[in-house]
Amino acid sequence: MTTAEPRRPDLARELIARAAQSAAHRTKRIRNQLNAVQLGQGRHTDHANTKILGRTLADHDWPGHRLVGPRGARAAWSIALHSDDDPAFQRAATTLLGRAVQAGDALVQHWAHLHDRALITSGRDQEYGTQLRLSADGIELCPLSAPASVDARRATVGLPPLAVALKAVRRRYTPDSSADEAPTVVLAGAA
Repeated sequence: MTTAEPRRPDLARELIARAAQSAAHRTKRIRNQLNAVQLGQGRHTDHANTKILGRTLADHDWPGHRLVGPRGARAAWSIALHSDDDPAFQRAATTLLGRAVQAGDALVQHWAHLHDRALITSGRDQEYGTQLRLSADGIELCPLSAPASVDARRATVGLPPLAVALKAVRRRYTPDSSADEAPTVVLAGAA
């Protein structure tokens, strides 16, 4: 990965700002702190972010470290990860991110998360165990293909064993005991 100044710091700033706004909204949603209007606004924001990232992908392919720097690339990944309303876009973004990984311009861990998310939003089982669901019962792993070999697959992309990742995520997303019922939300985070 490169540590040089990104070629498009303007694009990096836009991606970072959009991803940060989306992340703040998701945090409130997970904590059940939004009304119906605010929930709708968040969906609109995710949709708009998907369109902006789609234009970026059309113009530049995946916005990797060389183009937008590590923070900008992480922001692009986060936007793609939360583009659940457009599974075809997620699959296309996964392909472009995979090419960037092969070129040494993006993180393979980001690809694994996006790959799993694209599988889940397409109604299939994930491969790396990175996608979780927050429900009234707590944190649950989304459906997983070949669970017996998941840790071996995770190791190939630099992810820790699933049990370690789940423990960290459960610690981070302890349900708010003041809420009557936790919302069902798909989380990305079994790093």
